Amino acid sequence: MPIRRLPPEAVNRIAAGEVIERPAAAVKELVENALDAGARRISVRIERGGLGLISIEDDGGGIPRDELALAVERHATSKLVAEESGAVDLLNIHTMGFRGEALPSIGAVARLTITSRARGADGAWAIGVEGGDLATVKPSAWAALSESGARVEVRDLFFATPARLKFMKSERAEMMAVSEVVKRLAMARPDVAFALENDGRASLRLSAEADPENEGRRARLAAILGADFAPNCIALDQTRDTVRLSGFAGLPTFHRGTREHQHLFVNGRPVKDKLIVGAVRAAYQDLLARDRHPVVALFLDLPPGEVDVNVHPAKTEVRFRDAALVRGLIVGALSHALAGAGHRASTTTAHSALGAIRPHYAPQPALRAWGAAEERAAPGEFAMPSGRVEYGPPASSPITALFDGEAQLTIMEQASEAPAVHIDAEDAQYFPLGAARAQIHETYIVAQTEDGIVIVDQHAAHERLVYERMKQALANGGVRRQALLIPEVVELDPSEAEAIAARAEELGQLGLVIEPFGPGAILVRETPALLGHIDAAGLLKDLADDIAELGEAHALKERLEEVCSSMACRGSVRAGRRLTGEEMNALLRHMEATPFSGQCNHGRPTYVELKLADIEKLFGRR
Repeated sequence: MPIRRLPPEAVNRIAAGEVIERPAAAVKELVENALDAGARRISVRIERGGLGLISIEDDGGGIPRDELALAVERHATSKLVAEESGAVDLLNIHTMGFRGEALPSIGAVARLTITSRARGADGAWAIGVEGGDLATVKPSAWAALSESGARVEVRDLFFATPARLKFMKSERAEMMAVSEVVKRLAMARPDVAFALENDGRASLRLSAEADPENEGRRARLAAILGADFAPNCIALDQTRDTVRLSGFAGLPTFHRGTREHQHLFVNGRPVKDKLIVGAVRAAYQDLLARDRHPVVALFLDLPPGEVDVNVHPAKTEVRFRDAALVRGLIVGALSHALAGAGHRASTTTAHSALGAIRPHYAPQPALRAWGAAEERAAPGEFAMPSGRVEYGPPASSPITALFDGEAQLTIMEQASEAPAVHIDAEDAQYFPLGAARAQIHETYIVAQTEDGIVIVDQHAAHERLVYERMKQALANGGVRRQALLIPEVVELDPSEAEAIAARAEELGQLGLVIEPFGPGAILVRETPALLGHIDAAGLLKDLADDIAELGEAHALKERLEEVCSSMACRGSVRAGRRLTGEEMNALLRHMEATPFSGQCNHGRPTYVELKLADIEKLFGRR
């Protein structure tokens, strides 16, 4: 068949399919245009999930009358300026939009009306585009409260491409996608007020924050992510070379079931970048279970020339000039911040515990004191336990005693012993985790703090302490290797083999010694001793998948940590073991001094803190 040129209408609709795939994509492009215009107030109104109506109103600089017709032409934009030679630098982009495709793409598949009043102009003007057909510019009324700005109305989205409507989800699903887009853009710009109205009902109203860098950003994030986010996150602000990372990271015990609660921004642009996702995963990898994900809001700021945003029509993917620098900054900053949180756990665990408690009103049985012989109560009677903590003969060191016996592992012997801690039991209540008062069901330690109580899962807490000691021993002594009697040759795809061979030094530090063995083959000479007999081929394939997906090799480190975690679990104080008062208090003090002790190796909380005020509410005292 002969080659033919497509008509302009078909070209525009093909382009629209790349840029405007659903109502949320149209909202994203239009709101970004408003932000680029200098808006400080943006109002979004949708009907039928955005398929019936999308209306974006802002108080920005507006579009002059003589530029309205140009604004709806393809690849016409005010955000890129050509040099004298005619070249345009696409690696030095300072705005949210730059392609000049959004308005003509929307006009090609919908009924588009743009009403604008430019700053300093006497009146407002409007232009319409219906299915690609351009109308003339006409005077228009301006009912907005601001002196300048623009109002863009999109009606009957995809009416010109009815086949696309068959692929739309329900109106509710499209509405939620629009809401998510507006929320993400609002997170990036706390200095801008946002409003979202769906079918006549206000679903989001956010006022502009006076301090967009610090508390204003925290307040904006809390308004969007929920009130629990602010008290359960850690502030970040670190700079390496020309790259700055700021934002907030949730505590490990404040997690979710999907990655949808990880909000990532590059130069104020919401992105879904696999490098950043992989870095977040690496920082939290031994703090959460595999099926749980942290809640974070991270903001990367770097010179525009160091990042390429022109790699995807929706501008949700980016490429960094120095990816290793960016990843190292994210992993280092998150790890440092989480370690600085110490034993801190999220407040949601306490809220869940209080929510599960219900007062019961029943006839009060006869009570009698718990006798010296600890006789059992007769049927129908209730014996009051003493609730005392048994302080047996003092051990040489409570900490040492706690790690003796079943907790003695070969790798732990390499770690230095913690010094003995001798603190008066009454004074201990003024420590963060308080003073041990009782052990219940030989599993949970109840401690009294200055303003409440703490309930500690002794096995989970000790498991984390043992695990951290093992990690320290690994860091100090390195990963022991075992040489294979006969080196194993693993056949891989040539590109996978090349990617793994490029990281031979990194893998060697983790105990896996490899070298290239011709095209598409890797020779394995030594493996980590901790892993025992391993499937070398399976491990290398997992590493290749990690490198392809996330740009880093996580599988080996995760396997080492899984072994350490399993050993720590087996070597920890078991539920059902009775502890003395010195041992319980020693465990509490050691938790306070150990990073990440607020959660066990599986991501579960090691303790729950209940404030006295909350307990008093349960009994009607407040």
